[in-house]
Amino acid sequence: MSIPKQVPEQLRSRRGVLPRWIGIIVLKLMGWRVEGEIPDLNRGLLIGAPHTSNWDFVIAMASILAINLKMFWLAKHTIFVPVIRVVFNWLGGIPTNRDEPRAVVDHVMSLAEKEGTVVIGITPEGTRKKVAIWKTGFLRLARNLRCPIIMVGLSFSTKRVIIGDLFYPTGNNAADLVTIRKYYEQFDGRYPDQF
Repeated sequence: MSIPKQVPEQLRSRRGVLPRWIGIIVLKLMGWRVEGEIPDLNRGLLIGAPHTSNWDFVIAMASILAINLKMFWLAKHTIFVPVIRVVFNWLGGIPTNRDEPRAVVDHVMSLAEKEGTVVIGITPEGTRKKVAIWKTGFLRLARNLRCPIIMVGLSFSTKRVIIGDLFYPTGNNAADLVTIRKYYEQFDGRYPDQF
């Protein structure tokens, strides 16, 4: 069994060894592997795509545990139901209300200030459905955090989670989206027609 490399020391989770092994075993049982490495940085905004299925969440969480990454991730507040909320919070989940985007940014900025060293995860599509245009909130968030974007892709056809290139937002959202979308053309979701 190939054991994914841990992330740099400052980005490691303090969850312990058992959750890491659970992540490794889940990936192994599902036939998935993690390729690439999280770069040595103090702050990053990790974007994961394509997001076409609920299985993306299972694979993403197993990958985060397997590489021992301390990461906070944003998801719509409606999935944070009682009992599950406790698990999601332990895994780094942050409930977000799409009707209050300013509150989300303020919360993330406050968290980054408190934590110092932080990786925030988000799906740029904002939904599992096919969208013609990705939302630009993640670009604004990266600029506010003054950090690069860590581009992570899922390839269902090859069962790989690929930690790819760093992207530094230029401030030109339209041009940045073209570059980022071009990068993600190499990946295929569980339901390719939704990406």
